[in-house]
Amino acid sequence: MRPHVLNQVSKFAAIAMIAILPAGPALAEDFAPYGTAKVDMHPMPVTNTVFDVNYEDPEKLNILYSFIKNTQKETKGKVVVVTHGPELRAFAKENYEKYQGIIMRMAELAQEHGVEFKMCNNAMRAAGFKAEDMHGFITVVPAGFAELAYWQGKGYTYMNPIPLPVKDVRYIDQPQLKK
Repeated sequence: MRPHVLNQVSKFAAIAMIAILPAGPALAEDFAPYGTAKVDMHPMPVTNTVFDVNYEDPEKLNILYSFIKNTQKETKGKVVVVTHGPELRAFAKENYEKYQGIIMRMAELAQEHGVEFKMCNNAMRAAGFKAEDMHGFITVVPAGFAELAYWQGKGYTYMNPIPLPVKDVRYIDQPQLKK
């Protein structure tokens, strides 16, 4: 091979290698023009919370379970859940077999963690249920929104968790990287 052709091949190979090498620390700084996040793992004061639950799918109560456990671990306060949407059908005794896993988790929250479950009478009746149709850890209250206001008036902090899991959120826009 001629020297000038060999030299061009070497240049091409060097450029190709640079293009496929992972970015080093110098390049990483280019993507962090605002620096790096600070950490503030401060202690939380005891805080009572009231969760506003209105989910179209009862299965999303599984995510609520994690939200409550994680929140209560930090706030160490009392927790009230006000349920006033389609998820309430999971609490009906007639649906126990279908939603047994969910109901066991909600009952655990009530029995072992002191979480109070309040159900909107208006929503329950609109769905065709009566109080006697619900499991024993449920307390039926006149109206869901009024109940939320009641607990907030008693100093409880309002929580409206959107039932979206954060697992794998890093890869939502990059499905090919998902593990």
